[in-house]
Amino acid sequence: MAMSQEEIDALLKAQAASEQQETSEEKVTVAEPAFQEIEPSASNAEGQGLNPKLDLLYDLQLVLSIELGRTTMMIRDILRLGRGSVVEFDKLVSEPVDVLVNGRKIAEGEVVVIDKHFGIRITSLVDPSARLRSLRR
Repeated sequence: MAMSQEEIDALLKAQAASEQQETSEEKVTVAEPAFQEIEPSASNAEGQGLNPKLDLLYDLQLVLSIELGRTTMMIRDILRLGRGSVVEFDKLVSEPVDVLVNGRKIAEGEVVVIDKHFGIRITSLVDPSARLRSLRR
């Protein structure tokens, strides 16, 4: 049973009046209000499916980086690097790359070429509980 704001106001006024009448033992019972579920606005395609309670966070900028692989090198080898040098990483070509947000791994993906630009196709997301565990470190 949904109540209008006027009905709620009337019940509150009646309850306040009954509290003022200390001699009267009559009590007003106020029903639990029922609210509609708030649905995200479908006004723009980007906002579909987003939680409106988090609107303040949607404009924050975070550093997103892609890690192809890692390697350890001696300083003398780094100083010898020049144009045309090749650095070998610890990952194979067929292995997925890591997607990092603020230095924390959130997903894995594969490199794709879109027109003349590189992109990443997300293939798997890191389990949310694992992400939370990495924040505690």
